[in-house]
Amino acid sequence: MRALAGAASSDQLTQFSTAFQELRRDLITFDSGGGNGSSSSPAMQISPLVNSLALSKTVAVTDKASALRLEGKEIISLSVGEPDGLPAPAAMAAAHAALDAGQVKYTECAGLRALRDAISEYLRGKGLDYKPNQIVCSNGGKQSLLQAMLALCGPGDEVIIPAPYWVSYTQIATLCQAKPVVISTRASDGYCLMPEDLQAAITPATRVLIMCNPSNPTGAVHPKALLEKLAAVLREHPRVAVIADEIYEQITFDEPAVPFATLPGMIERTAIINGFSKGPAMTGFRLGYLAAPATLASACNKIQSQNTSGASSISQHAAIAALREVGPGWLAGCIKGYRKKRDYVLQRLRAMPGVEHDYTPQGAFYAFPTVSGCFGKRTPKGEVLCDAEGVCLYLLEEGVALVPGEAFGDDNCLRIAYADSMETLGKAMDWMEKALRALK
Repeated sequence: MRALAGAASSDQLTQFSTAFQELRRDLITFDSGGGNGSSSSPAMQISPLVNSLALSKTVAVTDKASALRLEGKEIISLSVGEPDGLPAPAAMAAAHAALDAGQVKYTECAGLRALRDAISEYLRGKGLDYKPNQIVCSNGGKQSLLQAMLALCGPGDEVIIPAPYWVSYTQIATLCQAKPVVISTRASDGYCLMPEDLQAAITPATRVLIMCNPSNPTGAVHPKALLEKLAAVLREHPRVAVIADEIYEQITFDEPAVPFATLPGMIERTAIINGFSKGPAMTGFRLGYLAAPATLASACNKIQSQNTSGASSISQHAAIAALREVGPGWLAGCIKGYRKKRDYVLQRLRAMPGVEHDYTPQGAFYAFPTVSGCFGKRTPKGEVLCDAEGVCLYLLEEGVALVPGEAFGDDNCLRIAYADSMETLGKAMDWMEKALRALK
């Protein structure tokens, strides 16, 4: 990660980047040596598998923005996928009530039975029949995803990941000793996975398809007719399991999100990943869940029992309230606000030089503009922008923190999280447009 903007030259930025990366790696690995990833103590040697993993780009951008703030520079961060509002009052009240009642002890590893009952009821409303023993609550959707991948994959297995993808998919596959197989989707298709592309990617080694619907980072929502065509392809390949990341399923606009497991023949081979971070806006509560066939759910619970055990008791009580006490009006109000913000950000982006965003996201709260029209241009300091990371670095120097598309498998784009106040979005778009118009 490179830090320091202001009057620093490109070479200085590069030097600082290298130094910061080495310092961060040394701190993480307790390395007191030369910054090469090895340890002065043979006992602290880090495994090649872990050393092969990359640090999340969203974490890197957040770190760099923090470094610039420490220098006194005002930074607007649209880099993190986090709703700006608080959870519904009923969920907050339930958390307080659980504390007051002393409900602070360990829970069952898979989660409170009352919470799994509530999740089961919620999923039935979506046309899905999952019993409480098919549901495992975890410390966030990412943990559920990792556990599902660990349970399903082994060395030599392939995991199909449509790009653009959420930053952790490829790294989690690698951690599970599986091979990520990335296949590109196109803006002209609304960044939806096409059946012919899926068919071409499947091999005898294919074990898992990851479906993120609605998508992070593009906001794409696959229509039901398209999902049915994808399911038809999968029916020809009975060994391929589906991990359906549906964490954004509550946040859609004109195209509803259809649970993949509702398609004929898919519930027996699908693991649903969901949680309370996005729709219910409970990011800091760190609570996700998996719903899957009983064999897989049991395996994930076994993995969790040897890892973190159960999730926070307070978070679980808050989640029960989020499911049972929060009326549809609260979420509808959130979605109305997201739609307004989406439309505003798209309108501003489409007026900026070097930026393209022809499709309209139908879910989540991200814009994913193409910025390749800025490549080859010079900043006012004379630096040439060569890729999306260079554009992001330049914009960060101008006060706006975004995430380069390279982290999501498309180095022509960048991701903007528009789940912030209209005032903040207006200021960020003003700064971004001013910076792009200054390019030569």
